Amino acid sequence: MYAIFRALGKQFRAEKGKTLRLPLMHAEAGAKVTFDEVLLSSDGDTVRAGTPLVAGAAVEAEVVGEGKEPKIYVFKFKRRKNYRRKTGHRQRYTEVRITDLKLG
Repeated sequence: MYAIFRALGKQFRAEKGKTLRLPLMHAEAGAKVTFDEVLLSSDGDTVRAGTPLVAGAAVEAEVVGEGKEPKIYVFKFKRRKNYRRKTGHRQRYTEVRITDLKLG
């Protein structure tokens, strides 16, 4: 039993009990969130594909917390011009645990 839903401009596969890392949502830990843009749902036997969304389907989740991904280094240079720049970036994320799937 799974569902594919759209949240924050990206698509994710949700299964009950699974933990997902979504882009930063600014939600408090322990808060309940509902994603109602379900694109596809399956209960093991039948697959329902939306046009574009599955009617009545929703994914319910609980916010576990926020965090940062490992650092990615960006190094720019131009040869023979003594130009060098080294910067880093850590993408922030919100971790959610899927609590319930309503397949519609």
